This record gives sequence, C-alpha cells and structure tokens, in this order.
Amino acid sequence: MKLASRMSILGTETAFETLAKARALEAEGRTIIHLEIGEPDFDTPEHIREAGKKAIDDGFTHYGPSPGLPEARKSVANFVSKRMGYDVSPDNIVVSPGGKPIMFYTMLALVEEGDEVIYPNPGFPIYESMINFSGGTPVPLPLNEESGFTADIDYLESKITERTKLIVVNSPNNPCGSVIPHSDLERIAELAFKHDLIVLSDEIYHDFYFDGEHTSITQIPGMRERTIILDGFSKSYAMTGWRLGWAVLPDALVEPFSRLTTNSVSASTTFTQIAGIAALEGSQQPVIDMVGEFKKRRKVIVDGLNSIDGIDCRTPDGAFYVFPNIRGTGMTSEEFAEACMYKANVALLAGTAFGKFGQGYARLSFANSEENLLKGISQIKEMLAAR
Repeated sequence: MKLASRMSILGTETAFETLAKARALEAEGRTIIHLEIGEPDFDTPEHIREAGKKAIDDGFTHYGPSPGLPEARKSVANFVSKRMGYDVSPDNIVVSPGGKPIMFYTMLALVEEGDEVIYPNPGFPIYESMINFSGGTPVPLPLNEESGFTADIDYLESKITERTKLIVVNSPNNPCGSVIPHSDLERIAELAFKHDLIVLSDEIYHDFYFDGEHTSITQIPGMRERTIILDGFSKSYAMTGWRLGWAVLPDALVEPFSRLTTNSVSASTTFTQIAGIAALEGSQQPVIDMVGEFKKRRKVIVDGLNSIDGIDCRTPDGAFYVFPNIRGTGMTSEEFAEACMYKANVALLAGTAFGKFGQGYARLSFANSEENLLKGISQIKEMLAAR
C-alpha cells in the first residue's frame, strides 16, 4: 500500500517506542527500571475516579458539544481565572482529548505552507512533527546548558523573518526541566507585538515548580489576545489515560478549534470531563503532595547521576525530568540510551529524541520510586564501569 507522501514527514514520540521495547524485554523475563515515560507514577486521586464512575452511571456516555460540556468549560475558566489573576470566559475554552490536539489544531488553523514556526530544541518532539505535517517550516530555538536550558532571546530575535508566524514556548520545559524567567517572557512578548506573532504557550507542567510559582506569558498586558494556552489534567492529576486537556483561546480561534474538533474527534469524552470538573474543584492536596514527593526524588536522581563518572546533571527547576550531560562517557546520546536499556536494564531516552540540540544528553523521568531511582543509577554506574 502506497502511503501519502506527507506521512514521511510525520514524526513520533520516542518515549512510547522505548516503552514498547522495554515491555518486550520484560516479556522475555528481564526486569527494567522505567525512567523513559513522561507520566506520574501516582494513581488518579480517589475523588476524581469516583466522579468519573458516577458520571457513567448518571448517563454521561453520549456525545457532547465539540468545544466541551458547558459545565466543564466553566470549571476550567474559573480555575484558570483564579490561577492567572485575570478573568477568563468559558467561551474562550475548548476542551480536548489531551494536550496534543491543541498543538495540531494550532498548526492547522494558523500555519500556511512555508510559514515559519520557532520552537524550543531540545523540546517536545510533537512540536516539530506538527509544524512539518502542516506544511510549515520548523525553526529550532536552541536551549543551551550554559544558560540553564533557557532560550537566548537575542538569538530568538535574529531568527524572526517576514515568514515567522508562531513562537512555541514551554515552561516548565520537557525535557530540560527549565523555567523561562519572567523577564524573558516580557522580551518574547515585545517581539510578538513588534512582529505581529502568535504564541503557543505549553503550560501542561504548571503545577510542577520546585521553587517559585507559575508564570504565564498571558499575564503580560496584551498577550492574551495573541496567545494559545495549552494545558490539561494529565500531569497534575495523574490522569494521562483519561485523555483530557484544554485550550484557552483568543476569540477568533474558538470557532476554528471547535470545527477542527468536530472534524477530527467529534468531542472529548463526556464522563472524563465530569471527572475533570471534580479534579479542578476538589481538593488540590493530592497535587501538592505529589509535587512534594517529586521534589525529594529530584535530589535523589541529581545526586545519584552526579556521582557517576562521565555524567554531569544540573538540577531542574520544574517538571519531573533531568537532562544530564553524558558526553564524558564518550558515547553519543543514542549509544548511551541503547547501553542503558540492553546492558543496564534501565529505560531512558536519548537527548536527540527531543531534537538535534539534544545530542550529548539523555532524559530521565523521576516519576518512579526512590528505590527504583537508586537501583537504576547503580545499574548505570556498573554498566559504565564495566566498559
């Protein structure tokens, strides 16, 4: 069967490919330490699960409106308003089955053939994939270790051309765990005004700050009208499998996003939206407790990696990933990831899974128990010592 040529430019998410390889090894009887997948290892809080079960019994098993149930859109709007410190109307919310559709809809709604989109690199791989698939030209914005994996705004300005349409920002960042300083967000906003650009602000890790609080570019006057916020339930509420996200949109994009939803998935699942309301309006203590546990694990994995010859790991400011420099091992990112999987029984990701500027690095998720983190570090250390 001959596929359409556009399929050749559609990328993937290496985390899921690596997980599949790890599962295959486990099926052969090996025990693998999973540090590859980007999801909390906590269960969805009980009150959210119960709300989802009750919603099914209450008949929330049919189609809902494409932009989301009215009560869900209202709940998200209230939550965002309280967090951001400005009023958000439910009319500016579109609920989606996870955060990825928001990336796809953004590119499809805004990017013409040849339009340039600036995106973080290393960065979430679906950004580049969706830019390519929509006919846009991806323009990588390097995140360098020397600057704490935050962008050089002068360099960013130098990459803006008359074809630039969109800038993607992600803070806290996956895979680097970096946070964009507010002063840099202000400079990005200035560039957006100057060059009439739109910003896609991926804020899915908004609760995962280990110092300080979340800052959004939309809190800068004038940026709400030119920013798409991508957010959702997966990370904060350990709801990855529920597939539930949301977009906060300027007025002009609500109808296009709703139409794209109708044409692609019809609507988000109704009973998961009811569970999402329970997540936003119920106790936030499970979120606080989970982030507190991740903060403890952060120290364990950073200290452990820094104890290994050839590895240098900075402390991440947010999310639940570390992005250590592994150049001292003498291995490429791909070689290191392969050796960890097949020789150390530790599944992690090559830095290049997040773009070409990830060469020389690896991403490890610390969404695993302290016991497994220590065991994984020990196995990597033994593997490298035996080379």
